[in-house]
Amino acid sequence: MKFFIDTADVNAIREAHAMGLVDGVTTNPSLIAKTGRDQKSVLEEICEFVDGPVSAEVIATDFDGMLAEARKLAAMAENIVVKVPLIAEGLKATRALNDEGIAVNMTLCFNSLQALLAAKAGAAYISPFIGRLDDIAHVGMDIIREIRTIYDNYGYETEILVASVRNPLHVLDAALVGADVATNPPAVIMKMAKHPLTDRGLEAFLADHRKAQGS
Repeated sequence: MKFFIDTADVNAIREAHAMGLVDGVTTNPSLIAKTGRDQKSVLEEICEFVDGPVSAEVIATDFDGMLAEARKLAAMAENIVVKVPLIAEGLKATRALNDEGIAVNMTLCFNSLQALLAAKAGAAYISPFIGRLDDIAHVGMDIIREIRTIYDNYGYETEILVASVRNPLHVLDAALVGADVATNPPAVIMKMAKHPLTDRGLEAFLADHRKAQGS
């Protein structure tokens, strides 16, 4: 399973990249706003050192507006993937952009039928928001299982990108189900690297080493 990092914080991306944990990056308008910088400068800096897909979201909700924004975003770097909302106009835009050779990540997916439409429209990625489904008392991971089955049934090449990841268990479940990608906030990545028994064992090893050295 590929790991994307879900942030526009360049320092956090560099840190995870140094650990070999960044196969790609996902951003959105909210994450860009948190940086206090403009979208163009943030994306260009990220693309300087991240070779994998970097998702950048359009703001427009109409077909023509989405196409215009998508083309500008795609022109920033070869690895930009354009995020388009999963609405009717977004499906039209996805089909048109796919025909132009621009990769699309369809975002704000909340059921498997939407994911089926995205695949038929030619989306490179589908982003089901599992955490937000959990928030309203739905089992978010169920949608990933359904999408995996549907895509496998018909040979769709759209990659399942598990989004709205809230904790390491989401990542574990996504890997067990067979999702193609999990996009993880930096905090979740760091939590995955932590285990109390690892810390305890390391502390014991270091203590024994000090004793052996007579210190």
